[in-house]
Amino acid sequence: MSVAAESRAASIGGNPWLIAVVVALASFMEVLDTTIANVALRYIAGGLGVSADQASWVVTTYLVANAVIVTATAFLAKRFGRKGFFLTCLGLFTLSSVACGLAWNLDSLLLFRVLQGVAGGGMVPVAQSILADSFPPAKRGQAFALFGIAVVVAPVIGPTLGGWLSDNLSWHWCFLINGPVGLLTMAAIAATVKGGKPAERGARFDGTGFALVATFLGALEVVLDRGQIEDWFGSNLIVTFALISGLALLLLIPWEIRQRHPVVDFRLLVSRQFGSAFIVMLATGAILLATTQFMPELVQDDFGYTATWAGLSLSPGGVVAMLMMFVTGFLSRSVQPKYLIATGAAVVAFSMFGLSRITPDLGFWFFAGWRMVISIGLPLIIVPILAASYDGLRPDQTDNASALMNAARNTGGSIGVSLASNVLANAGQFHTTLLAADVTPSSVSYQRALAQATQYFLAHGSALGAAKQQAFAWIGQQVQSQASLLAYIDVFRTLMLLSLAAIPLALLLRKVKLGGPAPMGH
Repeated sequence: MSVAAESRAASIGGNPWLIAVVVALASFMEVLDTTIANVALRYIAGGLGVSADQASWVVTTYLVANAVIVTATAFLAKRFGRKGFFLTCLGLFTLSSVACGLAWNLDSLLLFRVLQGVAGGGMVPVAQSILADSFPPAKRGQAFALFGIAVVVAPVIGPTLGGWLSDNLSWHWCFLINGPVGLLTMAAIAATVKGGKPAERGARFDGTGFALVATFLGALEVVLDRGQIEDWFGSNLIVTFALISGLALLLLIPWEIRQRHPVVDFRLLVSRQFGSAFIVMLATGAILLATTQFMPELVQDDFGYTATWAGLSLSPGGVVAMLMMFVTGFLSRSVQPKYLIATGAAVVAFSMFGLSRITPDLGFWFFAGWRMVISIGLPLIIVPILAASYDGLRPDQTDNASALMNAARNTGGSIGVSLASNVLANAGQFHTTLLAADVTPSSVSYQRALAQATQYFLAHGSALGAAKQQAFAWIGQQVQSQASLLAYIDVFRTLMLLSLAAIPLALLLRKVKLGGPAPMGH
C-alpha cells in the first residue's frame, strides 16, 4: 500500500471492514427505496384517492431528484467533508422517509419523495468513495463485494418487503421502516468513520455545469419513466422534456471540456478503462432493474400471484446474490476483472434465454430458479466493474468517478425499465393482432374451441345463451393471456441481447495488477 493510500485510509477511519458494513447498510436503504414503492403504488393510489397514473409519479419524482443531485456530490463531499456530508444526507433521507410515511395527500408525498431522492442521490457515491479510499487497491474487490450486496440484493428485497408490508400492514410502512434503521446507521457511521475535514475553499463550484447536467439527467428521467405511460412522442410532455434534455446535453459537453474543475469529468468517460466500465454499468443497471420490476409483474398479471408471493419469487435469488458477492470478492484477488465481468454477462444472458421459455403451466420454482441464475451472474459483473473503474485514478478523481458510476447505474436502470416497457407494450399489441386473426367464425380451430368451451360451461350449470357468452369471453381471455406471455418472452430476449453486448465491452478493459497496489495514474 502506497504512502498516499495509507494516509487516505487513516484519514477515513480505523477498521475498514466495519466502515464497509455501515456505509453498505446506508446504501442498502437508498437502493431499496428505488423498488420498494413500485409494488405499493396501487395501495398508495387507493389510500390517497388518486389514479394509478398519478400515483406513479411517486417513483418518477424520486428518480429525477436522485439523478439531479448525483453529479454535485463530488464537490459537496469535498467542501463539507465526506463524513459530514454523508451524515447530513443520511439524516435527511431518514427524516424524509418518515415524512413520506406520514404524508396526508399526493402533493405532500411527492414533495417528501423529492427530498428523499436528493438525500439518497448523495449517499451512494460518497459511500463508494469512502470504500475506495478505505482499502488498498488489492483488496477493493472484496470491499466492493460487500457494497455490491446493497446494489444487487436491495432491489430484490424491495418488491418482497414492499409487497408484504402493503398486503399485511399498509403502504405507509414501506417508508416508515427507514426511520429506526436510519437512526441506527447514523450512530454507527458517527462512531466508525473518522476525519473528513472540509476542504479549503479553493476550487469553485461549476454551477453552470451542474445546472446543465441536472437538467439533462432530470429531463431524461422524465422521458424514460413517463414515456410509455404518456404515449412517447405522441405526448407534448415527452416531446418537451426530450428537447430540453437534448439541448442541455449539447450545451453541457463543450462547457465541461473547457472547465478546470468540471462537475462531470468527460476525460474519465473517454478513457478506455473508465469509459468501458461506465457503459457496462449502464447495461448492468438496465438488466438489474428491468428484471426486478418485470418478473413480479409477470407472475402477478399472468399467473395470479399476490404482491407478497411475487416478491417471494425473487427472494431465493437474493440469498444467492449475497453468497455470490463474497465468492466474487474472493475470485477478484486472482482473476482479472474483465474475465469475471464477461463470465457474469454470459450467465445473465443464459438466464434471460431460460426465462424466454415461459409457458402458462409453470410453477413457483421456475421463476425462483432462473432468478437464482441471474443472481449468480450479476455479482460477477458489479463487484469487478466497480473495482476496475477505480484502477488508475488519482485520489482527487475518486469522488467524481463514484458519482458517474452511480449515475450510470441509476440511468441504466431507467433505460432498462423504459426499454422493457416499450417492448412489452408494442409486442403485446403485435401478438394480440396476430392471434386475433385466427379467431374468426370461418376458422375450424376457432369453431372447435368455441364448441368445447360452450359444452364446458353448459356442464357447469349455465344456460345455452350464457354458456356461449362465457365461451366467447374465455377465448378472448386466452388470446390476451397468450399475447401477454409472448410479449414477456420478447422482453427477456431483448435483455438477453443487451447482456451479450456487454461481453465484448468487458473484454476492452485493460488488465489490472492483482494482489498488489494498482497504478495511481493514467
